[in-house]
Amino acid sequence: MQNITTNVSRRTFLAGAGSAAVVAVLGLAGCGATGGSAGSAAESGEDLLTQIQDRGEMIFATEGTWSPWTFHDADGNLTGYDIEVARAIAAELGVEASFAEGEWDGLLAGLDSGRYDTMANGVSVTEQREEQYDFTEPYAYNRIVVITLNDSDITSLDDLEGKRTANTLGSSYATLAESCGATNTGVDDFNQTIELLQQGRIDATLNDEVVFYDYLRAHPDAPLKIAAENDEPTHVAFPLRKGSETETLREAMNEAITTLRENGTLSSLSNEFFGLDISEA
Repeated sequence: MQNITTNVSRRTFLAGAGSAAVVAVLGLAGCGATGGSAGSAAESGEDLLTQIQDRGEMIFATEGTWSPWTFHDADGNLTGYDIEVARAIAAELGVEASFAEGEWDGLLAGLDSGRYDTMANGVSVTEQREEQYDFTEPYAYNRIVVITLNDSDITSLDDLEGKRTANTLGSSYATLAESCGATNTGVDDFNQTIELLQQGRIDATLNDEVVFYDYLRAHPDAPLKIAAENDEPTHVAFPLRKGSETETLREAMNEAITTLRENGTLSSLSNEFFGLDISEA
């Protein structure tokens, strides 16, 4: 999702400028970060942490269009809470962070195939995803909300029964909406959902609370409201391919997350990009 000066995309406040870095801006098909490939580790089963340290970079997949998690600032630099946390974790591991950008529905597929080491894109931990991936410890806690027009009669998740929603296919938002009885339309980003909502083509959309307030900050006259919210905050973490080759990487990332939490880095970045601290449950 992009910052408030451009487009706001799909997944989860107040966007701030982060540090600039050389970014690999790549298309979805055949994308990978510059300077290396995660594929060799995935194919060989060799320890992924060793591979990352040998190549000197860690490859993160990201959308780059979902402010304030991952977006391009006014100067075109890739930044956001996820991006800066990823850079800080890579630094703790003694390597550089590089980023491969693509659409959401292809990011996990790229992780599966070994094009990326992990994803920095506000990935919620769900039971279904835990069957396929190993997750690090959470580095953020977020709340999913139902966004509607001001005159909507939706007041709870139960009211989504029989309603029309729009979200990226395969996202936790689409899954939750459908589990509540809604019919979901697939879209590419948050802006599209808002367009459909204001055109009356859908009744609601689900997204992160922080994304909604980020959008409202840029569009204070938008006739939108939070109609309901999920009771439990979602845990946001980095997904890794299952297998012995990722065990040491997950342990190292968990140690890095603990360090960044204890030294205040996560809290500081959260306040910078969201205007509040979502690094603690």
